[in-house]
Amino acid sequence: MLDTALRTLIGFALLLILTRLLGKKQLSQLTVFTYITGIALGNIASEMVLQKEIPILDAVFALILWSLLVFIIEWISLKSAAARVLMDGEPTIVIKKGLILEKALKAQRLNLDDLFMQLRLNQVFSVKDVEYAILEPNGALTVMKKSDKNHVTRGDLQLSAEPVGLPCEIIADGKIVEKNLKEFGFSHKQLNDEIKRQKITDIRTILYAELQQDRSLYIQKRV
Repeated sequence: MLDTALRTLIGFALLLILTRLLGKKQLSQLTVFTYITGIALGNIASEMVLQKEIPILDAVFALILWSLLVFIIEWISLKSAAARVLMDGEPTIVIKKGLILEKALKAQRLNLDDLFMQLRLNQVFSVKDVEYAILEPNGALTVMKKSDKNHVTRGDLQLSAEPVGLPCEIIADGKIVEKNLKEFGFSHKQLNDEIKRQKITDIRTILYAELQQDRSLYIQKRV
């Protein structure tokens, strides 16, 4: 027990010191690289506490060496833009002028469901309202709305609020979202009629279709 307590105190103290030295970037700008380095440091410390066959000095050396390597990499990234791109990646435009960039989504391994979740977190409920959406290196989505969507609210004009419906995903990746079709009372006939009206013969050519608040259908074909 004494040996375990000693290992725990040493591991705790080292982690506290090393994470403070690594800086606030570990929390405020968490990229894939910084996330992995944090996990690795914690794993080395836990191995030191639990694996009695590992000498304490070896574990301490591993923690310090790992942190030193992180310091070196971070220093290089401060001096070199190319190194920053190599380690952290660079921002990627995934929506441009209301159109989803399918190739960009595939390159970032981001599916439509995750994209729309990120949009909702940014208080955006229709892809048509987006001028640009940029996937940042830390996985967050930065959204710039179209200028005509940044209008004053009814509260600003002291008008009474009126209930509004949400735009709804009807087709994703060439497949009909049946539950949404049923929930919003939009029949297959209405859907097929609207698709034909927009001169689309194969539903599989549709990347995304959205039922608007006015019951019109916004369709984006695959590129």
